[in-house]
Amino acid sequence: MINRRKILKNTLLLSLSSPYAISQAISEISFKNKNIILKKIPISQEEIPVIGMGSWLTFDVGYDKKELKERKNILQVFFEKGGAIIDSSPMYGRSERVIGKCLRLLNNEKLNLFSASKIWTPNNWHGKKQFENSQDFWGIKKFSLMQVHNLVNYEGHLDYLHELKKRGMVRYIGITTSHGWRHEKLKFIMENYKIDFVQLTYNIIDTEAEKFLLPLAKERKIAVIANRPFQGGKLFNYVKNKKVPAQFKEYGVSNWSELFLKYVVSNSSITCTIPATSKVQHMHENMNSLYGYLPSDKERIRLKKFFLDA
Repeated sequence: MINRRKILKNTLLLSLSSPYAISQAISEISFKNKNIILKKIPISQEEIPVIGMGSWLTFDVGYDKKELKERKNILQVFFEKGGAIIDSSPMYGRSERVIGKCLRLLNNEKLNLFSASKIWTPNNWHGKKQFENSQDFWGIKKFSLMQVHNLVNYEGHLDYLHELKKRGMVRYIGITTSHGWRHEKLKFIMENYKIDFVQLTYNIIDTEAEKFLLPLAKERKIAVIANRPFQGGKLFNYVKNKKVPAQFKEYGVSNWSELFLKYVVSNSSITCTIPATSKVQHMHENMNSLYGYLPSDKERIRLKKFFLDA
């Protein structure tokens, strides 16, 4: 329960603050009164928050002190607002190193981290080395999820990941693709291999996965991570200078990023999504969509129509 006296005190202090600080503080007060939206991993029934974080490009910043501090602040907001799943890959340059550095600065032993990385190489031996490197970069011994990136050498790597799972080094294993590519091969793997997760592109425009991949995931009890929920940022170009529909504001949704994310995770087959950002303010916006309500099927139809007509 929020302490009224504390709120009044904070409000007085806010009167001397910047408009951004005021809006953020109001957001902090409101989100604490809401429930985090969780979904279950089908194979285990473990619940995870529906909003995670990607790291493609946004965390490939090296060890520049200013950039590193900004990434630490981004992760701090992510965890404080209930985030858990962080997704990365050896393909993402220095992102894994930066994530690990930030986790250590935030004392990763006390964080509710759901760690997800990938193996990305045509060589079996090198895949094992990449896993060991990821352990070192992240500063953790066991991963929550390890995936075969873009289906590269999935036969060999899935054998290795099953071995790691038996040894207790990873809890879940999966495969990934993006940009709507390789859907037929993805379908074949989902039908013929035992996997716990699949990662694919899904957003308000890119909905091809609805045709057969998402129904198949539900049938096979495979968790689904949606990448590129903003279509690499392009979705915002469609709604530039357009206001969020009033009907959604009634539910506490205040910006397009929240609506785009809620559209993705309101699909019953989607377990979570992993928007990436390099700005603290955008992380606040992303994480606000982890609270409140999810659009109903009818509201999803109206939202998409409004978006297409915008």
